[in-house]
Amino acid sequence: MTKIRNSIVFFVIICTSLLLHGQKKTLNVKSIASKISIDGKISEDTWNSAEIATDFVMYQPDNGKLISENKKTEVRVVYDNDAIYIAATLYDENPAKIKKEITNRDVFGVSDYFAIFINGFNDGQQDFRFYVTSAGVQLDCIATEDNKDFSWDAIWDSKAVITDKGWVVEMKIPYAAIRFPNSNKQTWGINFLRNIQRDVQVYSWNRIDTKIGAELTQNGLLEGIENIKTPTRLFFIPYASVYYQKDKFQSDKTFKGGVDIKYGINDAFTLDAILVPDFGQTKFDNAILNLEPFEQQLNENRPFFTEGTELFSKGNLFYSRRIGGYPSSEPELKENEKITDYPSTVDLLNAIKISGRTKNGLGIGFLNALTEKTYATIKDTVAMTTRKEVIEPLANYNIIVLDQRFNQNSSVTFINTNTIRNGSFRDANVAGLLFDLNTKKNSYSLNGDFKYSSVNTIDDYDGYKTALNFEKTSGKIRYQVSGKYISENYDVNDLGLIYYTNYHNAYGNASYRILNPTSVFNTFKVVQEASLEIQNTTGKVQDDYLKATIGASSLKNTYYEFSLLYTPRPTFDFYEPRVYGRYVYVPKRVSSYFGFELNRNHAFTVDATVSFAKFDEDDRDTYGIYINPKYRFNNQFSLEYALDYTDKRNDRGRIDNDDSGIVFAERNREILQNTLTGKFAITNRMSLNLDVRYYWSYADNHEFFTLQDDGYLTPNPSYNLNKNRNFNSWNLDLSYSWWFAPGSEMIVLYRNYALEETNQIEKDLSNNLKNVFNSNLTNIISLSLRYYIDYNVVKNKF
Repeated sequence: MTKIRNSIVFFVIICTSLLLHGQKKTLNVKSIASKISIDGKISEDTWNSAEIATDFVMYQPDNGKLISENKKTEVRVVYDNDAIYIAATLYDENPAKIKKEITNRDVFGVSDYFAIFINGFNDGQQDFRFYVTSAGVQLDCIATEDNKDFSWDAIWDSKAVITDKGWVVEMKIPYAAIRFPNSNKQTWGINFLRNIQRDVQVYSWNRIDTKIGAELTQNGLLEGIENIKTPTRLFFIPYASVYYQKDKFQSDKTFKGGVDIKYGINDAFTLDAILVPDFGQTKFDNAILNLEPFEQQLNENRPFFTEGTELFSKGNLFYSRRIGGYPSSEPELKENEKITDYPSTVDLLNAIKISGRTKNGLGIGFLNALTEKTYATIKDTVAMTTRKEVIEPLANYNIIVLDQRFNQNSSVTFINTNTIRNGSFRDANVAGLLFDLNTKKNSYSLNGDFKYSSVNTIDDYDGYKTALNFEKTSGKIRYQVSGKYISENYDVNDLGLIYYTNYHNAYGNASYRILNPTSVFNTFKVVQEASLEIQNTTGKVQDDYLKATIGASSLKNTYYEFSLLYTPRPTFDFYEPRVYGRYVYVPKRVSSYFGFELNRNHAFTVDATVSFAKFDEDDRDTYGIYINPKYRFNNQFSLEYALDYTDKRNDRGRIDNDDSGIVFAERNREILQNTLTGKFAITNRMSLNLDVRYYWSYADNHEFFTLQDDGYLTPNPSYNLNKNRNFNSWNLDLSYSWWFAPGSEMIVLYRNYALEETNQIEKDLSNNLKNVFNSNLTNIISLSLRYYIDYNVVKNKF
């Protein structure tokens, strides 16, 4: 009898396991007529009749393990014509140990959290994700397989409460915050996630199998939403800002005002518009001593160009800093003339974007931006007269994207970017066709693209780029092989960003990973890579490497990573000479790094990386160290410091032209960056934030060469000009932020910054700091107020 009972229990366990691991769970929801108060109490009778989502399964680290009874999680969902409502009860046998750091919005910190993933089209391609931490902090993002865009911010309501049995979350997510088809009956993809921070464990309602590379296809199903009549989605966000700026020479006051508009064209498509934009309080750019042949790539900090831009990022043809960035031309100078004022940016006049997806899976995106005519001021040093010359005309930027999804996990995309400048200035157009095909079980992927660029200038030219990539995307052993070809005149730099062209490449990798904890590791992976890049015109090797990387996290959740890269033969750099058709020899080399990050649950934690590169050339090498200690004083106050130091011995680079040709220098370089970040959260909607950065770098030239036609360097002992560089940059931001209503924020910002550059090397750090503070230090204090107005609320009041 005992054997029979044991057999039955074993059979039930096997069947339950198969159901949990092999099927999508379904949650049925009911409509409600009564009002729900989002207070974290789950006290309304409505919740008692709601179906319960439970039996969560571990996502990380021990994938597939059922949640324990003392961590039981129960989720209820209901809906009305305005929104869906979620109530989650998260049991915990020791509520006092629940991690609950208060952070800024969209920052997880050291906290437990609960999340809901919503895919209104149930196509396995894009989730709207909403998180609430145990400290009540909201996070939200638009998630695709390749990206989680936390810069996207929706307007929704939530409340988290710690209880004697664990903690409770209530959420209200208006339909305006998500996208779904215009159908009488809705079937959504849905999943719930619970993070238990002290144990570094994450659980999901519908199992996310880590053997499968695609995460978004593994949602469960939400059924029962019928005949909803969604309200008009029209929102106004007026703003007003005032600035006071002062430096050594002048001071001024500026007032700005404008409005952002968000309009739901229908249930699937949204229009965003900014009129008279103001980006004066966006995060500062990290200025560096850039000795490379390429422009510095800058982060995008303007909300309009970061929020909900997933469609526009397809194919990597959109570099949003082009819009309102550096002017596109240099003025022509006559004899005795010099430039006295050259603006570093162009003013943005207005911008709109429309994006959404039909019920048949067709995503459509359109973005348009208009920038102002911009002038440089030129002075005649003899006649002492000035004139202005256009360096950027009135310019219009357009992007159109069509992205068709099918079979839950595949897509075909067309994208076109277009730049039109008024008058005889340069125009450009780029078109791309992309595809991403995956097998039904998400085990294999075939993806690629073809892109064509056309530039209209004095000498018109065009070019193309194509690539094909095949991957095994699931299991312990995975691999990838790919190839691409880029023609000489392929140019996307009017609205995109590309550094290298005119080459073809072959690449491959293979990896092995441990997906569930062992007696030694929580996670482990080893990746082997190989790449070969050949310049099209000369057939010379532009890049060639073999790379091995090992990454592992211990049972105490400390992460380690080691990498070794070897370039087994000399290569040639076709960009450092800065002259078309010329190239310079780069010796074979080896480089490596080792890094670790301690468990972030500790009050004090640190991550650090040491690196080196050794060239097959006399004493030419590079060493680097990065160390990032963080201390959390309590759940409200934390400080973080980062030191990033690089020492380049006998580095080589172009510095000039003389009668002998292109001049290179052998130089010693040091690069030091210090950053300090502080946060004091008064509440989960109000905080003080500190962001400080000091950067110092120099290039000390000690030997000079002339570049030969074969790419090798010969000594140039007669060169004696001072082309040394010493560069200092200082930035400080101290801000007070208050989210006083949903979507509405007040920010008071104090900022000071300075930049000092000279050809006199100063190797004493204290003197460098003194010099940068004695330069033209600029101080700005500003107040910005944004208020979110929902048309439906205003309509009901009036």
